[in-house]
Amino acid sequence: MNEPLVLGIETSCDETAVGIVRGRTLLANVIASSVDEHARFGGVVPEIASRAHLEAMQPSIKKAVKDARIKLSDIDAVAVTAGPGLVGALLVGVGSAAGLAIGLDKPIYAVNHLAAHISVDYLTHSEVIEPTIALLVSGGHSSLLKVDDITSSITKLGQTIDDAAGEAFDKIARVMNLGFPGGPAIDADAKNGNARAIDFPRGLTTSNDWLTRPYDFSFSGLKTAVARYLESTPEFIRADVAASFQEAIVDVLLLKALAACKESGINSLVIAGGVAANSRLRAQAQERCEKAGIRLRIPPAGLCTDNGAMVASLGALMAAAGRAPSPVAFDADSSLPVATISLT
Repeated sequence: MNEPLVLGIETSCDETAVGIVRGRTLLANVIASSVDEHARFGGVVPEIASRAHLEAMQPSIKKAVKDARIKLSDIDAVAVTAGPGLVGALLVGVGSAAGLAIGLDKPIYAVNHLAAHISVDYLTHSEVIEPTIALLVSGGHSSLLKVDDITSSITKLGQTIDDAAGEAFDKIARVMNLGFPGGPAIDADAKNGNARAIDFPRGLTTSNDWLTRPYDFSFSGLKTAVARYLESTPEFIRADVAASFQEAIVDVLLLKALAACKESGINSLVIAGGVAANSRLRAQAQERCEKAGIRLRIPPAGLCTDNGAMVASLGALMAAAGRAPSPVAFDADSSLPVATISLT
């Protein structure tokens, strides 16, 4: 199948998302978020997320089919996030997708959420760049990856050893009473602040760190440093704190990503995941990659956060490449390794 018609389901966290693609063309992308239900708790509550997925699944599928102007029976395959993520939330998507595949007698691709974030790039650019270095930054993951083939070969170069970048944004936003999710709130505040006002630490960037774990990330120390600064500075300027904190995260992410490009000899970089929507990261990545002669690809902001289009995209790429589909009976895996692109 050169241009398979694939319906993708994503339920790894708090978005119930259904996307439909034909080959590398996006036809529908429906997202029902339960973020408002989690906001008063300052973070995602797994039980609430699972219940929201159950309620939103059928309406989301119906709307995606309507938006794509197809019949459900027209699809060639179903794709679904099998992990990583919240296990209860994943199970809702996995059960729904498996039932759909059985009912329609279509193959199913149980794919990796992290690989799917990268594959959304194929929906927005005509030129395929492989191999590439991929910087994946989201609420639960901060990883540097070498992608030789999005359907069969991903190598993990490094990852966070504690808080992911998105987690750090959420936790500091909570301390600063900016609400949840924290990333967009800090990004907005930072636009009015001085990014050089406070010299917050850059984790894992000492000379020894570059020798022993050059592509790993750590944001726990930064989070603690910001919290202590807020405690010791009663009359702090909130915008300056937001801008300086954000700058520390962006600086480390790009230092390590460009180092990976240089050391591997790969002159292309894809940045994906929810934090890739951050305006400072996007601007700095463009500037630094131009200076380094690196081709940069970042999906549109609307395709950076969790969505069904990315899952459908990876499913379509798998089908077009002739990769074996998954068995109908498979388990969701909350800690699915990134090198496991799909379950077979």
